[in-house]
Amino acid sequence: MNDFAMSSEAIKSTAGFRESEWPLRNLSLAGVTWPARSDEAVKRTVLLLHGWLDNSLTFIKLAPELTGLANVHAIDMAGHGQSGHRPGGQSYLLMDYVADLAELVETHFSDSGETRVDLVGHSLGGIVCALYAAAFPEKVGKLAMIDSLGAISRSVEETIPQLRRAIKKRLAGSGRQTVYPDIQAAAKAREGGLSPLSPEAALTLIPRNMKAEAGGYVWRTDPRLRHPSPLMMNEDQVIESLKAIVTPTLFVRADKGLLAFREGLDERREVINSLEIAHVPGGHHCHLDGDTRPVAEAIRNFLKNE
Repeated sequence: MNDFAMSSEAIKSTAGFRESEWPLRNLSLAGVTWPARSDEAVKRTVLLLHGWLDNSLTFIKLAPELTGLANVHAIDMAGHGQSGHRPGGQSYLLMDYVADLAELVETHFSDSGETRVDLVGHSLGGIVCALYAAAFPEKVGKLAMIDSLGAISRSVEETIPQLRRAIKKRLAGSGRQTVYPDIQAAAKAREGGLSPLSPEAALTLIPRNMKAEAGGYVWRTDPRLRHPSPLMMNEDQVIESLKAIVTPTLFVRADKGLLAFREGLDERREVINSLEIAHVPGGHHCHLDGDTRPVAEAIRNFLKNE
């Protein structure tokens, strides 16, 4: 058995989840499911959405902590993990992720005993969940965002330069993929970057994002995920989207996360009507890396309390 299979099976055998697939009209979303631990909890659904270039296994430590409350489904967003890629000629626009979530809920989670779903999102996943909760408040029971508080914004003056960068990258293409000799080498590459990971956390995430090819391993994630977005929200639009959230909301703020020292978040916090803030130790992946108990406790207590 190769090291990719060994890594995947070792994770699955100890994590208590099963693989899941949710077909949509234009692609299929994959993910993993942790079944509820009681008959009462079966009536409730929690959906977990990961961050950019991650996958559903980012929630491997958090999800089991929530199964006393609900069936827990962690989704590989389009282009990530084991989910389908968007057709040629399309890109990965933020609002398309929101549309995917809307179709997922409508198609696969509207006939459950609970008419609303609870949403937990990390980073990009938190942005997507917040926009969905703003647009479809009748569908969401509670919303939790981990190191995430609204979309990344750009000034209106950057509109055309951003468009130019995006189109030039689309015309140039993604280039050749790096071939890694083994999963460990790919995980080592993932340890660094904007949101560093420990070796253990990297080895948890990486196998699901890889595929065997060309005598080694390449990223299974769609290279187009790295292309610049042609159009981004400005700060006024972000503020208005957060104002529209009426769902009880939790912001999990990591003391060493990407938002820990970011200026300009005060107004974002103030415009959400029903916002709780949980301060937790750790970095951007505080739910996966290091001591994850404070994150799990904060989210479990938030979802449990009426």
